[in-house]
Amino acid sequence: MAGTNGKQKTARDMILSLAVVVLVGGVMWLFIPHDDDAEPDVKRVDYRVELLTARRAAPYPVAAPEGLPEAWKPTSVRFRGDDSDRWHLGYHTPDGEYVAVEQSTEKRSRFIEEASQGARETGVTQEIGGRTWVRYTGSRYDALVLEDSLAAGDSDGSAERATTVVTGTASFDQLAKVAAALRTA
Repeated sequence: MAGTNGKQKTARDMILSLAVVVLVGGVMWLFIPHDDDAEPDVKRVDYRVELLTARRAAPYPVAAPEGLPEAWKPTSVRFRGDDSDRWHLGYHTPDGEYVAVEQSTEKRSRFIEEASQGARETGVTQEIGGRTWVRYTGSRYDALVLEDSLAAGDSDGSAERATTVVTGTASFDQLAKVAAALRTA
């Protein structure tokens, strides 16, 4: 009978040890500060080099916003010359939304579908900075699409046409703010 008592003692000790560990873990969780509603730490990227590279390589005038408040954080940037000269610049807005500037020489309908994540044209237009933008709405992203991204003053047609899309989870007011801030040089 001595062997049975030893097994019971070992099992009881393991259960008591587990209870102590759970209790200590619970106390630590209560006293260590944590904020479940805190916004994730979004890293700011410096996109100047990529912008200069894209402006030299792209056959169209590459656009990027100028003059946005410091609270607008650029978070992603890329230029893919081998993929229809695609330009992407993403921002995290002050209220936690996402806005991206997308440009490409890809077939217009395919590019808008992809850049806006399936948003559909509403037929509503909006004048921003002297240009006509078309509103698109979707379940994930909304978008403003510039009908003609030919370089301003390029009347000889030497620049290739590109589609410009300002898209994201932000409101149309925020999308328009980015569209109004776009500059090509």
